[in-house]
Amino acid sequence: MTPRTLLALMALPAAALFAPPLPAASRPAVRARHAMVVAAEPIAVAEGVRVLGEGGNAVDAAVTIAFALAVTHPQSGNIGGGGFMLIREPSGESTFIDYRETAPAAASRDMFLDPNGEPDSDASLHTYRAAGVPGSVAGLTLALRRHGTIPLARALAPAIRLARKGFTVSRGLERELAAEKKALTRYPASRAIFFKQGEPLAEGDLLVQENLARTLEAVAREGAAGFYEGRVARALAAGMAAHGGLITQDDLAGYKPIVRPALAGAYRDCEILSAPPSSSGGVALLEILHMLEPFDLKALGHNSSAYVHLVSEAMKRAYADRSRWLGDPDFFEIPLAGLLSRDYAVSLMKSFDSQHATPAAGAGPGDPVPFDKPATNHFSVVDASGMAVANTFTLNGSFGCGAVAEGLGFLLNNEMDDFSAKPGAPNMYGLVGAEANSIAPRKRMLSSMTPTILVRRDASGRARPFMVLGSPGGATIISSVLQVILDVVDFDMELQAAVDAPRFHHQWKPDWISLDRGGFPADVLEALRRRGHEVVEREYRGEVQAILLDGDGGWLRGASDARGYGLAMGN
Repeated sequence: MTPRTLLALMALPAAALFAPPLPAASRPAVRARHAMVVAAEPIAVAEGVRVLGEGGNAVDAAVTIAFALAVTHPQSGNIGGGGFMLIREPSGESTFIDYRETAPAAASRDMFLDPNGEPDSDASLHTYRAAGVPGSVAGLTLALRRHGTIPLARALAPAIRLARKGFTVSRGLERELAAEKKALTRYPASRAIFFKQGEPLAEGDLLVQENLARTLEAVAREGAAGFYEGRVARALAAGMAAHGGLITQDDLAGYKPIVRPALAGAYRDCEILSAPPSSSGGVALLEILHMLEPFDLKALGHNSSAYVHLVSEAMKRAYADRSRWLGDPDFFEIPLAGLLSRDYAVSLMKSFDSQHATPAAGAGPGDPVPFDKPATNHFSVVDASGMAVANTFTLNGSFGCGAVAEGLGFLLNNEMDDFSAKPGAPNMYGLVGAEANSIAPRKRMLSSMTPTILVRRDASGRARPFMVLGSPGGATIISSVLQVILDVVDFDMELQAAVDAPRFHHQWKPDWISLDRGGFPADVLEALRRRGHEVVEREYRGEVQAILLDGDGGWLRGASDARGYGLAMGN
């Protein structure tokens, strides 16, 4: 992309940038020769492409995008939350940076139970106590230091400019602000930023975030220390103390991201790189793929009742295992090799009946221990060298707990709800957990985030990135990533069509299949009911951002999910 083209894009009216995407059949994936960025918010995408055009690599662009999203996509872009970054170098070496939030030192196992011993969802979702110690700044600065080429100040410059000078509120942000009006109204610091004359900002309004700009400037000057020490840390800890939160200066000073080996597996002719624990995403994804690999999915027909039944039954079993076996590996011994064993996958599917749904009680959790022998807001970036980055980060709920840190300008997460407040009690996404995911000081809460890179060998035998993808969506992240992989690998679908295709989800409990509203014919729904499934139609929230290296003369294809307001752009 030339500078003139980029300037022309930036000059487009807001309606052109933020109009709802067209249906999949009406648009192809975006193509580019050298590099590609796909993310949920177009301004941040353009800043990432600018970095690539100036010679930066995929990590340089990713860190720039992440900090820009903290300004332009406040509902999930963040410096007050955490996430995961998966990096594959052109050499083939892969790295996974776990910058998930941690529980404060003062957190306790039963901190979200009411006097009757039942979970208090308001406390775990909408209060300062809901916030875990943020990891984004530490993780992003670590990624840039280890794998990037540009100065931190350059990566932060667009975010600082956008926060100080402001940007025009999009239709998508207007809708999110309206949907979360009640939570945001609760806190004066949030109202001061996101409201005008008592109402949430609307499309076309200017959103200026001066306090956030000052916080970002501290990071640009001092690195991670500008957030976890000094003025920012003192102000955040003081705000926590004033509002009943638990995060202290010691919690902030003690936070460290963890560099882990990427979880590696295989499906058909693809190597799969994905997220290890403390995420459940990669484990569940590979477990489901292993259960499905013996079946001829294409012969069943895409999104037929037989296909939805089979894949849902595999999802059901993997999510049951998630509830029992997955948590922070520093606090709980996970039988990882057993969970990823193909023999274990075969054992789980012995109870599969092609004509009848397996009740949740009969679908798990399984026992992977005997198989445990020695042997884990999304955006995607690929640069001209073949370096690939899949990054997913979050505040958990839209706008986190709803509270902006006073004087600092960033939203606080509500990730503490991702712990199991009580064994068997569902969190905000309906997911249940047990001892592996109980609350403990400095523990990482279990996540479903699934940043993933697929690798294939080309005609010369060289292993190259084939697809880079991930999604937001809470419990549906895993099933969203799964179905796009199946659509491309098994059904040979064009990338944009795969990303936009109707999707479905089963997470063991509640024991029903949820399907994209209006995306499945009545006869498919009825056939599923005859097999014994409870069927629920709803608005599917996953928004996949994907890049495909299609081998067609070296072209890259980028696809941003039509369910959102994102953009694919390359050069």
